[in-house]
Amino acid sequence: MASKTSSARKKKPSAKTGGKTRKQRSLKGWLWFVATRAVLVAVGLALFVVLLYTVVNPPITHTIWAEQRRLGSVEREWVAIEDVAPEMARAVVAAEDANFCLHWGFDVEAIRKAWDAGAARGGSTISQQVVKNVYLWQGRSWIRKALEAGLTPLVEVIWSKRRIVEVYLNVAEMGDGVFGVAAASERYFDRAPDKLTAQQASLIAAILPNPRERSVTQPSSFVRKRAASVREGAATIRADGRAACFED
Repeated sequence: MASKTSSARKKKPSAKTGGKTRKQRSLKGWLWFVATRAVLVAVGLALFVVLLYTVVNPPITHTIWAEQRRLGSVEREWVAIEDVAPEMARAVVAAEDANFCLHWGFDVEAIRKAWDAGAARGGSTISQQVVKNVYLWQGRSWIRKALEAGLTPLVEVIWSKRRIVEVYLNVAEMGDGVFGVAAASERYFDRAPDKLTAQQASLIAAILPNPRERSVTQPSSFVRKRAASVREGAATIRADGRAACFED
């Protein structure tokens, strides 16, 4: 009888061991709950801000805010895409993302070519640039890139291609302290954006993505050659249908 009792006592887990196990399970459950809630909140917030800007124009971006602090003020005026010359919309697409109408936010082929060539920009599409400018910040951190990679497909699904181009035309930096096509057309050509010619539009597009180092009014030989290439590219995407997704 003593032997059996001793054996039974050995098999019975101590209260201390059992307590630790219960605490560990409780901690894991709590961490899982918190992590799940955090993910759901993040997804819900992302959906909200993406849906919001389908009908509300972004009031400011991190880049615009930073430039306002640096310069004291910036030039910016929101304009609907209907009030922008079609040549301007085609020019920026031709310059920055010729396959814009063909991809879902990422141009895999362009990314591969940029990677192979060691390019710094990494084949960034207009959709990615809009996400970075509207929701995130400049820089090349992995955190920003991860957020950009998550938000870009969401924007592509919820926004129309035309809306993406419209937002891009209004938030892109087009000179030192000059944001958006309305401010750029007024600054460089003293005219409304719906009056821009193909040549003028191509010059504005040609200074992207380095608007602080390139000039529209005093274009270098590189900018002039790039503008001619942009003008040709804009005509090409119009002819082959790659502009159809953002035009009436």
